[in-house]
Amino acid sequence: MIEKTKNTSRILTADDLFRLPSVPPDRRLPYGPDPQQFGDLYLPQGAGPHPVVVLLHGGCWRAEYGLEHLGQFCEALKKEGLAVWNLEYRRLGSGGGWTATFEDAARGVDFLQDLADRYPLNLSRVIYAGHSAGGHLALWLAGRHHLPAESPLYPIKPLVVKGVVSLAGIPDLVEGVKRDICAGACRELVGGLPDEVPQRYRQGSPIALLPLGVPQWHLVGLLDRIVPADYVGQYVALAEKQDRVNLDLLPDAGHFELIVPATPAWAFVRQAVLTLLQEKNEAIIKTDPNVVT
Repeated sequence: MIEKTKNTSRILTADDLFRLPSVPPDRRLPYGPDPQQFGDLYLPQGAGPHPVVVLLHGGCWRAEYGLEHLGQFCEALKKEGLAVWNLEYRRLGSGGGWTATFEDAARGVDFLQDLADRYPLNLSRVIYAGHSAGGHLALWLAGRHHLPAESPLYPIKPLVVKGVVSLAGIPDLVEGVKRDICAGACRELVGGLPDEVPQRYRQGSPIALLPLGVPQWHLVGLLDRIVPADYVGQYVALAEKQDRVNLDLLPDAGHFELIVPATPAWAFVRQAVLTLLQEKNEAIIKTDPNVVT
């Protein structure tokens, strides 16, 4: 689906993103003993219980990039009446990689089941959302129920979610290695090339875990130089044969517009999140008048 309205301003860079004012959470809560094992909880006004967006930040799984730059994203969702659990996790250079980054994503997500005992969270209305490398983790979390029982990442009591929003996500690690997406980070994340550790790619790459069994909504900018739109489209072409999948291609967006609420891309992100959080996911609704198929 393509946005009709053109935006002639330049695309955002990582420096633009990091200059945005931060928005502190309502609570910062640990889900494990490591300093990187924590999440920021944003709670809307009202008694609740509130629908929840589990958010996973990007940054090529590297330690230089943390969750703070998603504060405005979280605040915008909070104003929509949604709780946001913005997860930090061990990354490359800070103890992450195989299997630590995956373990943290899973542990942090499943910790919501404990948080619901303390905070007004509606665990019957939860989605995963992730940007870039966080999109990879969000999709992987939705598909981890397919992991073999002997896998070190096999879930015991995984959180049940209604869908996944992937914002310029990285759903195919093998293709990511071929295209050198994130400058070698796909290989570093699993600790080897596909022909060296094929079982890790089968367990760590979302494309190998299809069908995910929940609706997927992908958004990517046609000016994205980090995660190319045709790379995402290649995955979607396969995924839509097995799951309910929506793809928004935004012609005037790069990599970072998708996580900045002040950009035109936000309307599409908002629609994806709110649609998947509806109580009935019988179909993915395509109603935005600025979008054509």
